[in-house]
Amino acid sequence: MTWSRKILLPLVGLYLSVVAVSAQNKASLFHESAAHKQERMQWWTDARFGMFIHWGLYSLGARHEWLKHNEHMTNEEYQKYFEIFNPDQWDPKKWAAEAKAAGMKYAVLTTKHHDGFCLFDSKYTDYKATNTPAHRDLVREYVNAFRAQGLKVGFYYSLLDWHHPDYTMDDVHPLTQVDTSRANYDRLNKGRDMAKYRQYLRDQITELLTNYGKIDVLWLDWTWGKDDKRGKHADDWGAVELIKMIRKLQPGIIVNNRLGLDEEYSDGGDFVTPEQVSSKELEGYKGKTWETCQTFSGSWGYYRDETSWKTHRQLLDLLITSVANGGNLILNVGPTARGEFDYRATHALDSLAYWIHANSRSIYDCTYAPASFTPPAGTKLTYNPSTRRLYVHLYDFTPRTTLTLPGYAGRVKYAELLNDESEIQLTTAGNDVVLTLPKVRPPYDIPVIELLLK
Repeated sequence: MTWSRKILLPLVGLYLSVVAVSAQNKASLFHESAAHKQERMQWWTDARFGMFIHWGLYSLGARHEWLKHNEHMTNEEYQKYFEIFNPDQWDPKKWAAEAKAAGMKYAVLTTKHHDGFCLFDSKYTDYKATNTPAHRDLVREYVNAFRAQGLKVGFYYSLLDWHHPDYTMDDVHPLTQVDTSRANYDRLNKGRDMAKYRQYLRDQITELLTNYGKIDVLWLDWTWGKDDKRGKHADDWGAVELIKMIRKLQPGIIVNNRLGLDEEYSDGGDFVTPEQVSSKELEGYKGKTWETCQTFSGSWGYYRDETSWKTHRQLLDLLITSVANGGNLILNVGPTARGEFDYRATHALDSLAYWIHANSRSIYDCTYAPASFTPPAGTKLTYNPSTRRLYVHLYDFTPRTTLTLPGYAGRVKYAELLNDESEIQLTTAGNDVVLTLPKVRPPYDIPVIELLLK
C-alpha cells in the first residue's frame, strides 16, 4: 500500500480523470457485455464491506509497513525479520470469525507486499514464510479459514518488489532515497533485468490463481502516473498480457485498476480504488464502480506506537458514506508479529459488529438513493432497489424532536427504527413527511430509520 498523501493524491486524481473519460473512446480487452459484468460483479456490489489484511515481516519492526523504504534499509539489514518471523499466536479461524462478526463479506490478504516477502509457498523464491521459523504456507491457511466462514477470498499482490535482484530500482525503492541522481539510479540498476522480473511476476500470480481454488478478488498494487519518469508503468509489468492471463486462469475474478491500463482500455480493471480519502471526497465517486481502502489508523502494517486511530463514528461514517455513494469499503487490519489483531483493531471490530448486527439491512444490497429523494440535514441515505426500502442514517439525533423528509409525501407507507423494527410515527405536512423521533435515543452512535416506500 502506498505510504503518504503526497503519493496518494496524484494517484487518486489520476483515477478520477481516467474514469471521467468516456468508455467509448477506449479500446476493449475482453468485450464483456454489460450484463455479464454486472452478473460477475453482483456479489461484490451487494457485499459492500470487506477486510484488508496487511501482514508480513514489517510487523516485527512494528513501525509502518514501509519501514524498509523509510529507513533506507538494505536486504541484509532487513533480513533479521525473516530469520525470526514465527507468528506463534496466529489462528486464521479467529481472524475469519472476527471479520464475519464485524459484517465483512470478503477479505483480501497481502500475499506479497513491496518488501518482496511471500506468505505463500512459491517455488520461484526462497524468500517465503515456509523458509522462516513459521514453516507454514500462511496463505493456504487463510484461504481455508475464511472460506469455512462463508467469506469471499481475495489476494493482494504487490507489483513492486524491493528484494528481487532483477527488479529495477525506482523512485520509491529503499536504496534510492538518499541519492536521487541519475548516476545513482544507473549504478544501482546495473545488471538488473526487468524482463526476468516480469516473468517472476507472471509465475507467482499463476501460482496464486491455480494452487488455492477459486479466488474472488485480485488486488494488484500499484502503477505510477504516466508522467512519472522514475516510476513503473503498464509496460513494465507487461500489464495487457498479465491481465489476460489472470482472466484466463480465473474467469470470474474481480480485479482492481492499479495495473495502469485505465487510460487506454475500458476494461483494464473492474473498480477504482480511492485510498485513505475523506468521506467528502467519496461523494465524487457516485455513479462509478469503486472501493475505498481505509485503515483503522494511519498505517497499513502493525504500528505499535501509533496513536492516530479513527473513532467508531468515523469508521461508521466511512461505511455509510461509501454505500450512500454506491461504493464499497475495505477496512484494513495490520496483525502483530505474533499473528493476532491489535487490541485497538479488535475493539474497533467489536464496535462495528454491534452496529452492523442491528443495522445491516441499510448496508448490504444497498446503493445511493434515487435523485428524487433529498436527504434531510444531518442524515445520509442508502437504498435497496430490490426491496424498495430507503434508509435514513441519523447523524444528528435529538430525542422528542421531529424529522422532516422534504418532498416525500405520498411516497412512504411505513417508517420504523431499523434496530428493533419499532414504529416511527409519521404525518404529512404539504409535500413533506414528518417523523416523530423516539423519546429515548437508541443505543447506537448512528441510528437508522427504515422507510417502506409505496
